[in-house]
Amino acid sequence: MRDRPIRILLVEDNPGDVRLTIEAFKDNRLETPLEVARDGIEALAYLRREGTHAGKPLPELILLDLNLPRMDGGEVLAAIKADPALMHIPVVVLTTSRAEQDVQRAYQLQAACFITKPVDFECFIQAVKLIDAFWLSVVTLPCGAR
Repeated sequence: MRDRPIRILLVEDNPGDVRLTIEAFKDNRLETPLEVARDGIEALAYLRREGTHAGKPLPELILLDLNLPRMDGGEVLAAIKADPALMHIPVVVLTTSRAEQDVQRAYQLQAACFITKPVDFECFIQAVKLIDAFWLSVVTLPCGAR
């Protein structure tokens, strides 16, 4: 068991999916800091601590949608895994896509796992509980830079 909640960066442009994810975490009583980046450019600025994100701690887990404006999730994932300061952060692809080419590309780019977002709220809650059970309770994650 961890002595503190982990920090999570949710990279999601759909306001409804952002609200749904926040509600799912609240419903699951997860006391974890959840930051949101609305597109790929903002996600990389956050991770690189640029501009308004200067001084913020790195997340210990990234939940990444693939369908993002300005820079798609695959490009974001490739940039994260190419950066020695970020490559240690596990990236969970959490997307509506079921396309085999998206699954293949995500794993080729070193995604930790690929989860297709359930459309039904109760199923989404269950998916968040599974993310909690595995990534937040079972797995030992490297601590991000403070």
